Amino acid sequence: MNFFSSQMLPALVLAVFALLPAQAQKVGLVLSGGGAKGLAHIGVLKQLEKNHIPIDYIVGTSMGAVVGGMYAAGYSPAEIEQIVLSPEFQNWTSGKPLESKTFNFLTAEPSPSALRLGIAIDSTFKARVSTNLVNDLNLNLALTRLLAPASASSGYDFDKLFVPFRCMASEVFTRQVVEQSKGSLSDAIRNSMSFPLAFRPIRNLDGKYYYDGAVYDNFPTSAMKKTFAPDIIIGVNVGDVAFKKYPKNDDQLLASTVAFLGTSVADTGSVGRNGIYIQPDLEGMGVGDFDRVKDFIAEGDTAALRNMDKIKQRIGRRVDSTSLQQRRLAFQALAPKPRFIQVKVNGLRPDQNEYAARFFRKSGSEYSLDDIEEGYYRLASDDYFKNIYPRIRYDAARKGYVFSVDAQRNNNVSTEVGFVLSNRPIDNLFFGVEYRYLRRLLYTASADVSLGRFYNGAHGSFRVNIPAKFAYFFEPEVTYNQWDYQNTGGVLGRDVLNTQVRQQDTKLGGQFGISPTYRSRLLLDVATFVTKDEYTNSTEIKSADVLDATVFRGATAALRLARNTLNRKQYATSGHRYVYTLRAVTGSATYTPGSTAEQLANTQHREWLQFRATVERFFTLKKERHAWGYFGELMVSTQPLFTTFRSSQTMAPVFAPLPDSRTLFLDAYRSARYGAVGLRYTQPFLKKLEWRTEVYAHMNAQPLRQGELQAPVRRAGFDRPRVTASTGLIFQTPVGPLAVHARFYDDPAERFGIYGHLGFLLFRSRALE
Repeated sequence: MNFFSSQMLPALVLAVFALLPAQAQKVGLVLSGGGAKGLAHIGVLKQLEKNHIPIDYIVGTSMGAVVGGMYAAGYSPAEIEQIVLSPEFQNWTSGKPLESKTFNFLTAEPSPSALRLGIAIDSTFKARVSTNLVNDLNLNLALTRLLAPASASSGYDFDKLFVPFRCMASEVFTRQVVEQSKGSLSDAIRNSMSFPLAFRPIRNLDGKYYYDGAVYDNFPTSAMKKTFAPDIIIGVNVGDVAFKKYPKNDDQLLASTVAFLGTSVADTGSVGRNGIYIQPDLEGMGVGDFDRVKDFIAEGDTAALRNMDKIKQRIGRRVDSTSLQQRRLAFQALAPKPRFIQVKVNGLRPDQNEYAARFFRKSGSEYSLDDIEEGYYRLASDDYFKNIYPRIRYDAARKGYVFSVDAQRNNNVSTEVGFVLSNRPIDNLFFGVEYRYLRRLLYTASADVSLGRFYNGAHGSFRVNIPAKFAYFFEPEVTYNQWDYQNTGGVLGRDVLNTQVRQQDTKLGGQFGISPTYRSRLLLDVATFVTKDEYTNSTEIKSADVLDATVFRGATAALRLARNTLNRKQYATSGHRYVYTLRAVTGSATYTPGSTAEQLANTQHREWLQFRATVERFFTLKKERHAWGYFGELMVSTQPLFTTFRSSQTMAPVFAPLPDSRTLFLDAYRSARYGAVGLRYTQPFLKKLEWRTEVYAHMNAQPLRQGELQAPVRRAGFDRPRVTASTGLIFQTPVGPLAVHARFYDDPAERFGIYGHLGFLLFRSRALE
């Protein structure tokens, strides 16, 4: 009997080939999802290219789709590494607003709100609440810009990319895995990373919504086998295959199980007998640790090196580095020139689309890439257009790119809630509501109220935005403020003069604002006003005493130039702010003496001009929370004297360098003319805390003193320099900063003190500030 019978020969041949390294295999690379852990794929790609290992096909999911898609688009591992190591990458993953793309045309003055809830109400009065996900504006534009050339070069066919590619997504409504092979590469990748409680799903051109491919197939080796049928598979898995450690507390349980249950478990044997399975050691590294880019890449690099002997043994074919680079450059050269011929806005009513399109401007006969980016962030700076998605598609017939924005009506009603809790009796509640109505123009009606023992206020406005060549707006408004320093007295070291003060004002007027670049705003503020200040002239007061009162009625007009890119409403660590205000005031002041007065009732006409300039800037060092900054303020006013020294003090401008400065009535910090400078320094403390130190010096010119019969007298020259300082710890909570400070004021009424608060301690300015 012949041993090599015809029936046994095929099995023997397969067995021999299984034991010998192949020489001309087609190699498929499978990259799993895993959030930030997927950055380890870059290290694997670096080692594969360095060792001349061929990559003929790529299939990726989620972050594996991002890295694999960029490689398939013609980016080298070194270029991908450079992109993810750039500071911009952290902005993409965190959704942090960009300082250079902060627009003040649409933004209001900072409010003490801690929580903002957007509600979309349609014509049938059905409400839809907007969920709080990671802001994806930066990420969406970055993916579109990076991948548009390759999409155009391939004719929107993933088989014609630099490396044939498949991107996995999930259709959760039909419970199906979706293998994306055509269309926009950036759309496909964005679909593959739409993870619940993180990045929102996008609306595709067919009207469907897809989610992260990891929901049903986080390690898509089956798609690789079915579509490309390579001879050998290299599978890189950065996702968990099982819980290695049971969470120790509720927070860890929530964070771990959401990611674990939201992804399928990898089948480590699915690469096949000849395949290579690579699992980087990412113990202690989380799916959200995008700030550890270098660590992830290094672990991927190490894991690939650990398996390199096996890879070389099983893959005999090699790719010459020079020819690979020539082929990559040839593919990149196929991309059409970045010529943008049109901008389109879709998804809204025609008149609403037209309004949104007006945010995009040409710098010439065509749109430049900078024009596109500028218009995109301008549009997104209003909550109404928060859910916008960009697309870049090449029009071969017109030989140019078309930039389109898919816009969805969003947040036409917004509600705000805020509060302040303090160790002093200045607690406050804030409520606000805003309604937007968009047709050819955007109309916004808003109202808010603040309630507390120390401060009460209300504000209402109606605004019309016109995004013309020089964008402008009209905003009639009414404001009411009341400060009651009587309710914050009782603290050791405080005197009667500085606690028996009540101030209130009402302002009715409007603003006209213009913003040529949508960044700085030039405002004309015109209004009528009524202010009422009540105070005592004595250091001792009885329960039966009546306070003096000054009621000032008149009109005011101000011209204000402002710009604000600070990263926080309070305790900022990056960005800058400047405000220059020139104000004219005219009116009649009626003085009514109280039981401690030595002056008679009278009415005086008063008018003046004043100029205030405030500048602050921060410079980040190692991280955003590690920063130093400077502050400067100048006040020059021709404000005349009022009947008494106390009435002149209550009407004087205020220097308020610290968060609680406005809650204290300090004579040394009130002057019609002063200059101030300051330094601020913030550094991390125990990871989640910040240690912040601030030091200021200010000097009053022609300071006031009390003369005979309580009359105000201006002294010549300058007062002595006064120092203000604060140091303490700050923790940023979801409802605002939690801060504890030790601070010093250079005023007889207030020296050293400990101050703590939770929430944003912000008040509206007085009518004449």
